[in-house]
Amino acid sequence: MFLGTHHPRLDDKGRLFLPAKFRDKLASGLVITRGQERCLYVFPLVEFERLAVELNNTPVTNRAVRNFQRVLLSAASDEIPDKQGRVTVPSVLREYAGLERECTVIGTGNRIEVWDTTSWNDFLAATEDDFAEQGEEVIPGGLF
Repeated sequence: MFLGTHHPRLDDKGRLFLPAKFRDKLASGLVITRGQERCLYVFPLVEFERLAVELNNTPVTNRAVRNFQRVLLSAASDEIPDKQGRVTVPSVLREYAGLERECTVIGTGNRIEVWDTTSWNDFLAATEDDFAEQGEEVIPGGLF
């Protein structure tokens, strides 16, 4: 499970240093792709393969399904971290997420999200109050 917030930087070659606590789970391979809200999703390769099977079981006759598959998969990049725990983030994905130098990497359970730090801070400012008010609307039966 991926948890926490980290603040790595992109180097001049577009490489991201994965947070040390995530490296073992991603050492055998990962997939970086477009995420929602203009962040990037990073999945362990095994988790992405599971997701791909689920997507393949959805009806291609549904326009929303086709569009989701197209956007998610068309920029997906499979990577293997180097010995220093770096992965290259393709330019199309850096542009999509507005990544230049300062990044925020968050663990979201089965995946990691990579955000431009300013975008992450704006997202938090816009959603933290709603988070404090939510309950059964998100998790039926309540969490606490």
